[in-house]
Amino acid sequence: MFFFFAIGVAYDAKAMFRPPKQELAIGVSALFTTLSLTVLFSIFLRHYVHMDDSLHTALPFIAASQGLTAFPNIAYFLTELKMANSDLGKIAISSAMLCDIFGMSLVGILLGIVQSAVIREIGTIGWNSVYVRCGHGVHCWADSSFITEVIGQHFVLGPLVLGLMVPDGQPLGAALIAKLEYPIGKFLYPTFLTTSGLKTNIFKIDLWSLWIVMLLMIFACLSKIVAVICSCRFFNINFHDSVVIGLMLNARGVCELIVYNLLRDMGVLTDREFARVLYRCRSHIGHNTSIKLLYDPTKRDVPLKRRTIQHMKRDAELRVLVCIKNQDNIPSIVNLLEASDATEQSPIAVIAVLLVELVGQATHIVVAHQSTRTLQPTYSGSGHIINALRQYEVCNESCVTVQLFTAISHTHTMHDDIFRVALDQNANILILPFHKHWEIDGSIGSENRAMQNMNIKVLDKAPCSVGILVDRAILTGSLSILNNQSIFRVAVIYIGGPDDAESLCYGARMGRHGNVTLTIIRFLLFGCDTARDRKQDNNLIDEVRQANMGNENFIYQEQVVKDGVGLAASLRGLGNSFDLMIVGRHHQASEILMGLGAWSECPELGVVGDILAAPDFEGTASVLVVQQQRLPREKLKSRMMKPVVISHESMHDPPVSGLAGATDNDPRWEITVDRDRV
Repeated sequence: MFFFFAIGVAYDAKAMFRPPKQELAIGVSALFTTLSLTVLFSIFLRHYVHMDDSLHTALPFIAASQGLTAFPNIAYFLTELKMANSDLGKIAISSAMLCDIFGMSLVGILLGIVQSAVIREIGTIGWNSVYVRCGHGVHCWADSSFITEVIGQHFVLGPLVLGLMVPDGQPLGAALIAKLEYPIGKFLYPTFLTTSGLKTNIFKIDLWSLWIVMLLMIFACLSKIVAVICSCRFFNINFHDSVVIGLMLNARGVCELIVYNLLRDMGVLTDREFARVLYRCRSHIGHNTSIKLLYDPTKRDVPLKRRTIQHMKRDAELRVLVCIKNQDNIPSIVNLLEASDATEQSPIAVIAVLLVELVGQATHIVVAHQSTRTLQPTYSGSGHIINALRQYEVCNESCVTVQLFTAISHTHTMHDDIFRVALDQNANILILPFHKHWEIDGSIGSENRAMQNMNIKVLDKAPCSVGILVDRAILTGSLSILNNQSIFRVAVIYIGGPDDAESLCYGARMGRHGNVTLTIIRFLLFGCDTARDRKQDNNLIDEVRQANMGNENFIYQEQVVKDGVGLAASLRGLGNSFDLMIVGRHHQASEILMGLGAWSECPELGVVGDILAAPDFEGTASVLVVQQQRLPREKLKSRMMKPVVISHESMHDPPVSGLAGATDNDPRWEITVDRDRV
C-alpha cells in the first residue's frame, strides 16, 4: 500500500493524460498487441499442449500480466542504466507512463472480478468513478484502501488513486517522497522481497511446466518488440532504435512481483505456479546487458566541427550556455556575460539552464521557456534568477538574447540534459558552477560532491568548450558592471596548449569592453628554447597583442620562473589584483608544472586552476577554468595535433605590418623575472 501510494505521488498525472502522439501510438500498440496476442497464445497452449490442471487455470492470467508495462519499473531500470535522459529512454518512459493508465485499470478490474461476482463488478465500475472524483476528501491511505474494498475493488487501488491526486514535485510531493523513501526502500521493500522468497518453493517446479511458462513469456517479449517496431515505422524511427525501445519496455520489476503476490493471495496462482513465474522472471535481470550493447547514448550526436571561441568567425554570434544551481552565483555570472562584450556586430546568445534536482517526481524533464518575461518561477529562488537575466537582457536589448531552460533530473544523470541542450542550441562554451561555496569571511561554507561529479562528466564528453566558474564574488561585494561605472579587472594566465589558447581568445573578447582591463600574464621556463617549441603560442599571443595596440586597458606581461615552486609563488601574489582570472585546464608538457600535480585536490580544475581555487589561496579573484572542446572521434584526432593558429578574421582588428615582437608603440609590454628562483 505504501509502495503504490509513493508511485502515485511520483506520477505526473497531467502528463499521463496528455501524451505526445508518438508515445501514444507506441504505448497503445505495445500494450494491446502484447495483451491480445499473448492471451490468444495461452489459449492455444491450453488446447494443444498437455499441462497440469493448476497451470491450465492460471495460464491466461499469467499471459495477461505479460501485457502490462509498469512505468516505475522502466523509470528505475533506465535510471540505473543511466539512460533515462537519453532520446530513446524518454520515449520509453513516456510510452510506459501511458501504458500504466490502461494497465492499472485492467489490473483493478481483474482483481475485482477475481474477488467479486461478475454481476457485482458491473456496479463497482460506477463506484470507482465516484471514488476517483470524490477521493480528494480522503485524508489517509488506510481509509482509501477500506473504501476500495467496500466498493468491490482491491485495497491497493485506493492508495494509488490517492497518490495520483497529490501534486508531484515541490513542495508537497517532494516532501512526501523524502519521508517515504527510507521506510519503503530500506525496510518495507526488502521485507517484501524476503517474504516473496519465503513463499517460493523451487522444489515444486517441474521442467515441462517451466518450459511452457518460459515459452509464453518469450512470446510476450517478442510480441511487444514487434509491436513497437511497427508503430515506430510511422515516426521515422529506425529498426535498431525500435528494438532498443522494445527491450526497454520489457523491463520487469517489483510491480510484476506485487501483481503475482496478489494473484497468489487470491488463489489464482498456486504455490507451484508462483514459483514457476518467479523463477522465469529472474532471466529478465540479464536483459540490461543487451540494451547496453545495442545502445550507448554517450556516443550519439557528437558534433564533427569545432564549437569553440578560438575557431569562431570574426562577427559570429557567441553562444554561451550557463548552468545555474542557485541564486548565489548570479552576480558573477551576469558580470561574466556582460564582460563578454555583446555588440550588434558580434551579439551574444545566452542559454541559461536552471539545474533542479529531481525529488518527488518519477520522470526527468527539460522545460524550454519561451521568454524570461513570461517565465513563472519553477522552484524556490528562481524568481531572483529570472529578474537578473531579464535585467541583463534589457540592458543589452539590441545585441543579447536570453533563452531559459529548466532541467529537472537526478544529479548523477543531469549531465545528459546539459549535453542535449548544448547540442540543440549549438553552444560555443558552457559555464558550470564550482562545487564549493565561499562564505563572506573567506571560508568554505558548503561542498556539493554530486555537483563535482557532474562537472567531471561534462568535461569528459562535452560537445563544446567548457568553463568552470569558481565564484568568490561574495568576498568583494559582487560589484556589477552593468551600470558602466565599475571597472572589471580580468587576467589571463597563459602557459601553453589548446586550453590556454581558448582562455586567451575568451579574454581577448572581454578586452574589447570599455569597462574591462585585460592583463595577459605569460609564464616562461628559464632556459627553455623559445625559437621552435613555443612558435604556435608566440603567433597566437602576437595576434592578440596586435589587435589591442592602442588599447590603454590592455597589459601584457611575461614572467620567467625556474620550476613549479616559482610558478606557484607567482600565482599566489596575483589574487588581490583582479576580479576574474581565466586559465586553461590542461597545459602542454613542461617542466614548469613538475611536482604541482601531486597536491591537486580538484582534478577538474587542472594544476593551475586548483592552485587558484585552493581554500588557502590568499585572494578574492574569481576563477574561470577553461577546457577547449575535445574532438572525440579517432579520424579527427590528427586535426587536434596540427598547429592551430587563430585566423586573422577572428581577431577584432587586422594585424599591422612589421615584426610581431615588442614595439615602441606598445608601452604596456612588461617582462618580469623571478630573481629569487632563477
